[in-house]
Amino acid sequence: MGTFTEVIGVGSSDRQRFEPVEALVDTGATYTMLPSSLLRDLGITPIETRTFILADGQSIQRDIGEAVVQIGDRALTTLVVFADDEAMPLLGAFTLEGFSLAPDPVRQQLVSVTALAVGILEVN
Repeated sequence: MGTFTEVIGVGSSDRQRFEPVEALVDTGATYTMLPSSLLRDLGITPIETRTFILADGQSIQRDIGEAVVQIGDRALTTLVVFADDEAMPLLGAFTLEGFSLAPDPVRQQLVSVTALAVGILEVN
């Protein structure tokens, strides 16, 4: 599957300021990863620390927080990872699913998908 980038907006919690970020669309990443300095500059603070496994198998710990992300004309709150400032920003699966978006690798763009609401049916 080919990779591509998407320009997203990352906003302050009051949604008054958004900064554009070119992020690699990465469904292999659970969460969206953004430069720590950008998140802190927008007033986003860590809420906890989690352990992550990198592609090379290395285990690291990173802070996570809640940020407003804008894709197209929609803005939603999502979990984000405070990444090293030199790391490539990633648009992860959690955010994509929250927006009901999926990557189209052929056209290298995000497309709308229908969200699933699967549950146990009531049995009488």
